[in-house]
Amino acid sequence: MSQQQPLSEKLALITGCSGGIGQASARALARLGCSIAVHHSSESSKPIADKLVFEILSLSPGLRVHAFQADLSTYDGAEKLHENVVKTLGHPDILFANHGTTGRKIGPTGDIQDISVEHFEEIWRTHAGTSFRLTQLCLPYMESQKWGRIIYTSSVAATTGGVIGPHYASSKSALHGLAHWVSQRYSKDGITSNIISPALIADTVMMSDVNPELTKRIPVGRFGRSEEIASVVALVATNAYMTNHIIPVDGGMTSG
Repeated sequence: MSQQQPLSEKLALITGCSGGIGQASARALARLGCSIAVHHSSESSKPIADKLVFEILSLSPGLRVHAFQADLSTYDGAEKLHENVVKTLGHPDILFANHGTTGRKIGPTGDIQDISVEHFEEIWRTHAGTSFRLTQLCLPYMESQKWGRIIYTSSVAATTGGVIGPHYASSKSALHGLAHWVSQRYSKDGITSNIISPALIADTVMMSDVNPELTKRIPVGRFGRSEEIASVVALVATNAYMTNHIIPVDGGMTSG
């Protein structure tokens, strides 16, 4: 008799699946027997999400896999996404809040005056706000099951300031405080909460126009790959004793 896969009968809601990290993480969790709610943000990203669903179902026909479109720059979008996932696939056991946007790029030497209050709040709402709302919505079921995994995608920018701007860096650091609080409050209920903090990952939207010279800042001498982030997502999803951590996956750029 074959051994049961570690995440069989679990469902993961993964946001931002039109990007490399979301897609790689969906494949990694599916290989562990996890069903996947594939989120994408717009009609233009629908073909990418549909292709990912087809790929996962082709490899693992017994899983529940479906694509859902939602604008996660709004709280209404987060609420509708959760509602549609529950109606179609059931309640998520794992929330991987991986969605995000760079917003306006002013760089590390830019002028803070070029970021309006409205844009600042939009980026914060997209990263910290809707991740918070999805966490609120997913937690009651996780509590009832005494099992849950909450994972957020942050960035080394949260601890270094990064190369985009203050709106992006500060919104990512807000996720750190959220993960710490959730972990302290809900770990006793079997719910872990962790942050994955990537550096420069080659196959992501953020990297579409990044200067190759930035590899000089990375001790391993190259940009990262989405699969290298996904392997850490799989680790924290299957580990019941690892919680309240910010996990850098950054080629040695930061010390932890």
